[in-house]
Amino acid sequence: MSDETKDASNPHTGQPWPADPANPNAAGAPAADLPPAAKPTGPPQWSSMPSQQELAVRASLETVMDPEIQLSVIDLGLIREIHFLEGRTLVRMMLTTPFCPYAPQMLADVKAATESAVSQPCEVEMLPDPWSPELMPDPGLLGFSF
Repeated sequence: MSDETKDASNPHTGQPWPADPANPNAAGAPAADLPPAAKPTGPPQWSSMPSQQELAVRASLETVMDPEIQLSVIDLGLIREIHFLEGRTLVRMMLTTPFCPYAPQMLADVKAATESAVSQPCEVEMLPDPWSPELMPDPGLLGFSF
């Protein structure tokens, strides 16, 4: 099938064919007619498997310890979301107590550990949600069962 006879949309998805980067007007809609890239308006979508970047960040965050409980922020379930945005990494986390005196140090440690795993700036956002041991991957690490 030549470019001249090719349908303007993908028969499987109904979406326009992507333009050829070498020749933007070769297939599909002309580049001028394409809508601009949409920016996400809601929360980022979850995927079923973490990316290699997220696995690297989570492995790095295993070294960040809660100074009172002596468990990592990963083991405590404090890291709730990791998002890789254009030009920055966003980590959303919570604290074990609302007025944790170690919060500034933990935020700085999470930021440093994340930036050591991926080569872009990191922003750490504190979530107002209350923490409970049920958020931990293994609550038995606290030494008692629930």
